[in-house]
This record gives sequence, structure tokens and C-alpha cells, in this order.
Amino acid sequence: MNSAQVALEDVSKTFDNGGTQALKGLSLAIPTGQFVVTLGPSGAGKSTLLRTLNRLIEPTTGRIWLDGEEVTGADPARLRKIRHRIGMIFQEFNLIDRASVLTNVLSGCLGGTPALWAWGNRFREEDRRTAFIHLKRLGLVDFWEQRADRLSGGQRQRVGIARALMQRPKLLLADEPVASLDPASAKGILDHLRDINQQDGVTVICNLHQPELAREYAGRILGLREGELIFDGPPQELKVNILEQLYEVSIPA
Repeated sequence: MNSAQVALEDVSKTFDNGGTQALKGLSLAIPTGQFVVTLGPSGAGKSTLLRTLNRLIEPTTGRIWLDGEEVTGADPARLRKIRHRIGMIFQEFNLIDRASVLTNVLSGCLGGTPALWAWGNRFREEDRRTAFIHLKRLGLVDFWEQRADRLSGGQRQRVGIARALMQRPKLLLADEPVASLDPASAKGILDHLRDINQQDGVTVICNLHQPELAREYAGRILGLREGELIFDGPPQELKVNILEQLYEVSIPA
């Protein structure tokens, strides 16, 4: 797999309902192959930031590039091709509960599957083989026939990762992927994301709430508060005073 370079220039987002400004003039560049963690309290703009990168949310102003190709302004056909290079991992898993683990994973390659095949739940044999490779990598190969709603939270999130890998992504966006998981499962998910980043060279941008996990896994941390970027640096520079500013709380020494 190849990885992505992401660039934002003066990106802002103001929502129509109440005029909430979720992002305020963000400009930054994310080089190929970085593992970036975005930290900040609820409502800081972390989810909005991820969703503007693939235009699930349209930015109000600014420009976004992926590998030098502008995402903002791309027509629908071009945007579909760009999105196929971007894997998305959700806090709520977004699985088809009644479908099998294998079918959920295979749904990640729908963008490259003929429409009639997808409608009939038919997939190429090559895609099925690839799906089993990802399931084995994520420790799920023994569960391929099980319905998704019978899995634990950590297993469901691993299905989501396997589904994203079916796209052969250059960029993985993970929106609070461990928020609903116990500590052991959370570390397992982040271990998998780090492995994908380091072994496959895929760029990862991951939203988290936990500073200790950000310090452990990130190569770079972005701190957002009320839509503004107030910290951008390596984990070792994320000091107590920065966290106090980020979360507007006093942290005991």
C-alpha cells in the first residue's frame, strides 16, 4: 500500500443550525506515513475535521489536497475515486448487524465491484481471498461466518478496520475508534492501527480523548479547542500546561 500526503489551507466550517463555527481557519500539512492523533474535548471540531477531509462534510471556506490533488471542488465522479483511497473507521462501527463478518469486510470493496455483483452480494474470488487475509491479520478468521451483532465491541471494531483495508487505502481516518471500548480492547485496536501505519506505510489520522494513548501511539499530536489548532507537535512536547489549555481544567502536578 502507498500512503498519503494531506494538506489543508485556511479550512473553516460553520454549520447552518445556529451558526456554530466548528473549524476556524485550519492550515496544516501531514506528510506521507505519519500517525497523527487529534486531541480535544467534545465539540472541539475533531470529527468535523476528519469528515471534511473526504467531504462527508463540506468545508465553508478553504482548500484540501490529497497527494497533491484537490479534494475541495472535485466533481462527484472524481470525489468517488478520491474517497476510495480513504478508509474510514467509526466510533459506532457502522456494520451491517445481520450480515456476516465476511460480508461486512467485503463491503469495503464495493467501490470497485460491478453494481450488479454488489446488488446480488457477489464478489470476486480475489476479493474474498483478500478479505480472509485481513481477517487473519486482525485475529478474526475464525469468526468469518458469524453475524456482526454477535461480536464484542473490540471484535466489531476490528471488522471495521478489515473493511477499511479492503479499499487498499492510502489514508485511514479513525474517528474515536476506542471511545466505547475497555482499556485492553482499546490498546489492541490502536496496536493494529500502528501496525498498519508502520508495516504498510498508510497515513493514519486518529481522533482520541485520552492523552496517555495519544502520547503512546502518535508520532504527532494536534490539539483542537473550539475549532482552533492550539497545539501541533510531537508527543513529548504535550505538557501539562498544554493539556490544561486544551481541556480548560487544572491538572494536579
